[in-house]
Amino acid sequence: MTDTHPAAAATLTAEVAAACIAAADAFTAYRATGREERAVFLETIAAEILAIGDDLIVAAMQESGLPRARLEGERGRTVGQLRMFADVVRKGAWQQLRIDPALPDRQPLPRPALHLRMIPVGPVAVFGASNFPLAFSTAGGDTASALAAGCPVVVKGHPAHPRTGALVAAAIARAVEVCGLPAGVFGHLAGPSIALGEALVQDPRIAAVGFTGSRAGGLALSRLAQARKVPIPVYAEMSSINPVLLLPHALKTRGAALGKAYAGSMTMGAGQFCTNPGLVLAIDGEGLEDFMAAAAQEIAAAAAQTMLTSGIHEAYQSGVSTLEAMPDVEALARGQAGDAMQGQAALFRTNARAFLANEAMSHEVFGASSIVVVCRDADELTAVLEQLEGQLTVTLHMDAADEAQAASLLPLLETIAGRILANGWPTGVEVCHAMVHGGPFPATSDPRTTSVGSLAIDRFLRPVSYQNLSETLLPPELRDGAQGDGVPRLIDGVLTL
Repeated sequence: MTDTHPAAAATLTAEVAAACIAAADAFTAYRATGREERAVFLETIAAEILAIGDDLIVAAMQESGLPRARLEGERGRTVGQLRMFADVVRKGAWQQLRIDPALPDRQPLPRPALHLRMIPVGPVAVFGASNFPLAFSTAGGDTASALAAGCPVVVKGHPAHPRTGALVAAAIARAVEVCGLPAGVFGHLAGPSIALGEALVQDPRIAAVGFTGSRAGGLALSRLAQARKVPIPVYAEMSSINPVLLLPHALKTRGAALGKAYAGSMTMGAGQFCTNPGLVLAIDGEGLEDFMAAAAQEIAAAAAQTMLTSGIHEAYQSGVSTLEAMPDVEALARGQAGDAMQGQAALFRTNARAFLANEAMSHEVFGASSIVVVCRDADELTAVLEQLEGQLTVTLHMDAADEAQAASLLPLLETIAGRILANGWPTGVEVCHAMVHGGPFPATSDPRTTSVGSLAIDRFLRPVSYQNLSETLLPPELRDGAQGDGVPRLIDGVLTL
């Protein structure tokens, strides 16, 4: 515990323990809910969030500095992902039902009857993110996917938006009551950030953790989780600079247009997105100067934007100053200066040799900052890619004439990122079934998972196999009479509806 005041520490410990005890007490009843009951609960949460009305948007605007249109869109995304998980729960494929019938006459040994399903892991601790006070916070993707899996959730509210978090928490609590579920299905804790988070992760009743934030924060929680008597997984989405590759033919034919569009993506929302493009890689050649000139022009005209917290603003200023002071780094443009708490956009240029020699150039600067790395040839471009850490995204800007080079790079890009996109910009994460918002470390702590999309539910499930249990003892969905309910099953290796 970091809070050394005995009375405060005791109060905090009691509050965390009470929320976790309630979650553990609710687990048995909640995990036993049917697919329809759980789906209706998720839909009810969505309805209750909408019922808050404009008060929610106003509170989020005041606490985050984000504009109304952005927050209204984020509320739509929050409600949309709750409804998506309701649909996922109803369809039942998340259970991954598998049945291998007994083969008593098989030689040389008979096979027993085996049935498998996925079950929820237990109460989940969720840490809200500062940059998405709705979609990645109290009722965000981690909460929605954990509730969909059948896991009670205890949220540590983010201190940057306490009123917003409290409004959403109250909406979820109303949905719990309306649906007749145990109160412990959802808990919300607000208070000192570090001490509360430590206590929550260390509580023995918590079975998994969902986190979106800094690398330092994610690693600290992971260390605490692994040091427990019973270690638990921490699914942390952390650090990424999301490289953009400008392939030669695309650069030659539309360098200026790419530069303008890139600046728009880089400065969107003051650059405070997990997928903000903070690195550009290009081979020196025709169109590159046009790209940099157009991007610099747009960035120089970009107004300063309010950042989420004073800490984020200070870290951004420090990161930009560090880049400015590096040898072989040239400042191409700075945005318009602003008031306190406002971020001034920054664009830099370096060469591949300098970038490869200085690991600090590849560190994330959370905000509207980016560096263009000029490579002499394709081999140097590949060398830079091979040195990069894990990323959430890699973007290819390419024309048909670039496809051969893109094809040669794809096997390498697959080892770097969770999402590879062509002729677009990574800012914007669609909530759907084929989305991956994750990637190799340090993009996420577990590269096998995603925090966005329907696969996010898998983080909070575990498999159980039942061998030679009678029909009456098997879970209902694994009994013979359940087949034909529309839920897919793998029966003796054959996918069956």
